[in-house]
Amino acid sequence: MFGISFPEMMLVGFVALLVLGPERLPGAARTAGLWIGRLRRSFNSIRQEVEREIGADEIRQQLRNEHILSMEQRDNRPKPAASSPEVQTPPTAAPPMPQDVVAERPQDPPQTPPRAP
Repeated sequence: MFGISFPEMMLVGFVALLVLGPERLPGAARTAGLWIGRLRRSFNSIRQEVEREIGADEIRQQLRNEHILSMEQRDNRPKPAASSPEVQTPPTAAPPMPQDVVAERPQDPPQTPPRAP
């Protein structure tokens, strides 16, 4: 795990035995084991939390990208032919000329002369 081989572990154990003595070595080994276990659990929980957050961010990003893509596809989609008035009613005659439009306007009503009081 840490890249420590068996002979190196034996050397550390021998030095610990010389420094601490046979009375305190078992208690020190137990305490060291507890601390190492706590550190492993802490690192594992932090790693899992980071992976969970990264996964959530990736999912949010993917959903956002899919939403943007669907919006672009909807905007670029051609309009159906039935909604276009030009397609529904093809022109049968030539469009009216400006003079024809003027002639079709209703006439102004005749004006009556003002009454004298």
